[in-house]
Amino acid sequence: MSVLIFIDTAEGHVKKASLEAICYGAKIAEQLGTSAEGIVLGTVKDDLAPFGKFGVKKIHHLNNELLDHLDAQVYTKVIADIAEKIVAKVIVFSNNVDGKAIAPRLSVRLKAGLVSGAVAMPDISNGFIVKKNVFSGKAFANISVNTDIKIIALNPNAYKTTAGEGTAEIVVVNIPIDPVKVKVTGVNKTSGEVPLTEAEIVVSAGRGMKGPENWGMIEELAKLLHAATACSRPVSDAHWRPHNEHVGQTGTAIAPSLYIAIGISGAIQHLAGVNRSKVIVVINKDPEAPFFKAADYGIVGDAFEVVPKMIEAVKKLKGV
Repeated sequence: MSVLIFIDTAEGHVKKASLEAICYGAKIAEQLGTSAEGIVLGTVKDDLAPFGKFGVKKIHHLNNELLDHLDAQVYTKVIADIAEKIVAKVIVFSNNVDGKAIAPRLSVRLKAGLVSGAVAMPDISNGFIVKKNVFSGKAFANISVNTDIKIIALNPNAYKTTAGEGTAEIVVVNIPIDPVKVKVTGVNKTSGEVPLTEAEIVVSAGRGMKGPENWGMIEELAKLLHAATACSRPVSDAHWRPHNEHVGQTGTAIAPSLYIAIGISGAIQHLAGVNRSKVIVVINKDPEAPFFKAADYGIVGDAFEVVPKMIEAVKKLKGV
């Protein structure tokens, strides 16, 4: 019996969210008195053995270039085969795009209970109960999983990564795979210093910026903070910013450590995509803006006066 963790990669590198999943899965294994094992599919450029410092004891690697791009059906079959081989009773994913595509399929294939959007360690004192977000992050639910095999998809940035010592044993997997039906004909990369979904800090702005020509100070602040940039839906709809920067219920849901909202009123649809942020800072000249009710810190003021002063303060702090 073991805990199996899907280690997601992008362009051959392990994603930050996968480190959280490894630490989370390793802790579950510790609670259950078993071992944590990982699975990596496709070509990787990273040395996988050092990831043992996050708690995984063994990593199964199927190095096949046909798996370099996600085909959820093929991935599901491979992961199911490995899970059955090592008798995995708990399987952990990150609740990102890949995890959302694979975990439900695997749940059906293995007849396993699935909890997506987990935000805390399972309570195994009386059964197996997992806490998760519901209603777009407005509430929590405690889900009791009674199946023999249990699948958990962990929300990104919901569990802290901690590194210790040790290396993982790498097991080369050679099993036949089903024909891949997904063909990648092109890749359009988004620009930006930090990927939005993995950013620890996000600087976001809305219609209060008055136009795309004023976005220079937003980008400058983000660069100084090593942050990703984002925007509200009206901004992307008006083509001031690319749609991949749109955060909210109908855009990308994020959970950074710090979310700075500039000139955004805070409609309920926007809040639904950012309310898992650990700290929210709101800058708005309207003291009645709804966003202030959700903010940890708020500044009532004109963004065109406040943001330049923030940039100046950050530069002074960094000695730039």
